[in-house]
Amino acid sequence: MQVLADDGVVLYASVNARQRRNALLLIHGFPFSSRVWDAQTQAVEQNVVVIRPDLRGAGQSGISPGPYLMETLAADVATVLDAIGVERVSVAGHSMGGYVAMAFLRMFSERVERLALIASRLRADTPSEAKSRLELADRLERERSMDPLVESMLPRLFGSSPQDIHPETVERAADIVRNNDPLGAAAALRGMALRSSSEDIAEDVDVPVLIVAGGRDRTIPLGEARENARQFRNARLVICEDSGHLPMLEEPGRLSGALSDWLGARASG
Repeated sequence: MQVLADDGVVLYASVNARQRRNALLLIHGFPFSSRVWDAQTQAVEQNVVVIRPDLRGAGQSGISPGPYLMETLAADVATVLDAIGVERVSVAGHSMGGYVAMAFLRMFSERVERLALIASRLRADTPSEAKSRLELADRLERERSMDPLVESMLPRLFGSSPQDIHPETVERAADIVRNNDPLGAAAALRGMALRSSSEDIAEDVDVPVLIVAGGRDRTIPLGEARENARQFRNARLVICEDSGHLPMLEEPGRLSGALSDWLGARASG
């Protein structure tokens, strides 16, 4: 389905509407699209409405001038939910999708039934991390290509070297990345560099929280993932031991099982 954001940008979302008892919102990370969730969607779609938006600038959604602030992307998500007619939702975000999920929680806390952060973090970028994002954004705009991400970033996202991973998994990840627009990716990078920390609201979250970490993640260290879980009052930490930053592709069954268990959890309040 397609809907229009407040500024006229076309937003695309894949929606499984077999039943409407429960709704699951899956927010993809950078530099991917909603296609990254295919395995998890197939695993849980019999029990929930699965909503997979392409964030603006990614997949089939439109592009606007950046930067894409996390609050802008969260508002886009709310627009998609409104168009579908879903008021409350379980929200799962991967990497940048986790930043968007936390922005959504801050802005629309009454709409969140559960929260899952997958290979994501609560803190803001350090100055050096922000600088690296901005430099990469400039390069993507200059070269008008996603190749810099495929060649330099993607290999670091896997827990094992690409030659040790099933070739179809590596190629699928690369294909998803290449089908994004470099200008949209640059705008997303600039938005991530500008984001604020979400640590201030973590302790007030009273819904079931799932933190999923990759045991071999070179982007979010395991120690940081453990600390993220400790900042919530009702969080469960699941470690995908053989995954890096992409458990939905590296250990799809393990992640699907964790999401299914989380979807069955009840809020404490």
